[in-house]
Amino acid sequence: MVGYDPRSESATLSPAEVATAGSVSGMVTRAMISPLDVVKIRFQLQIEKISARVPQAKYHGLWQASRCIFTEEGMVAFWKGHIPAQLLSITYGAVQFVSFELLTELVHKTTSLNSRNANVHFFCGGLAACTATFACQPLDTLRTRFAAQGEPKVYKNLRHAVSIMLQTEGPSGFYRGLTPTLIAVFPYAGLQFFFYNIFQQVYQWATPPKESSSGNLKNLMCGSCAGIISKTMTYPFDLFKKRLQVGGFETARISFGQVRLYKGFTDCAVKILQEEGPKGFFKGLSPSLIKAAFSTGFTFFWYELLCSVLRTFKEKHQATQLARISRG
Repeated sequence: MVGYDPRSESATLSPAEVATAGSVSGMVTRAMISPLDVVKIRFQLQIEKISARVPQAKYHGLWQASRCIFTEEGMVAFWKGHIPAQLLSITYGAVQFVSFELLTELVHKTTSLNSRNANVHFFCGGLAACTATFACQPLDTLRTRFAAQGEPKVYKNLRHAVSIMLQTEGPSGFYRGLTPTLIAVFPYAGLQFFFYNIFQQVYQWATPPKESSSGNLKNLMCGSCAGIISKTMTYPFDLFKKRLQVGGFETARISFGQVRLYKGFTDCAVKILQEEGPKGFFKGLSPSLIKAAFSTGFTFFWYELLCSVLRTFKEKHQATQLARISRG
């Protein structure tokens, strides 16, 4: 299980090794879920109701949106913004998991709390995610804009996007949507780690010992369930973030329908409620939940698997070194 475990008899991984596992898990997962992410972002940014009954609505369903994007922009459109997204996933995965492991270890060594407790995982997971979010927000903004733009493209490549944003919006443009992101990411990530911990315990309780020892399927299932619940509970904040991130980017959104410019977090929430109703806060929830199930499930799956592989290599190396010393 993720987090510091004082009872573990396995080799302890260094922060660099944890960062490697977190980065690789983020990179592999990102490549797998990118198409769902693009569709989700398109839904979130659409002002019109997502329904076939609304003539002005460009997208009105998961299957229709997928066909529309494929027909108009080609298969590569499902990986628009993939380079900044991969940089985001690699960096975010490394920072988040290293922070989480260090925070749970700090809790164990400086307090009387159990570092394996679900409540501790909620708090440490939220703080770790905030740290990673602040470090990665510019990459997230770039990823959103690449996924949001249609044809013809406003940004030709990553270098061009950075240059244009610096000239027209300044450094602060890369941190658009940071307020709702930080407000949302603490409970979102905290709930991910919390429910992952809870589902792991329930799985172990409900499964015979011999079967519960094979943990790869368990990690995938527990992570998927944790992702669905945490995403549903915090989804509106993700939508606010996406709307704010494309501020100043209206020319690239004209072909998709109506565009809006929001003054800030509160203005964004109020206008969405007034113009789109309470359901507007949950636009794109369906692809987002599918994405959350795959994303969270596979992130924990790959992370735990890679950590296990690294521990095995480390233990074998240590055993080899001890054997050489004993022979010498």
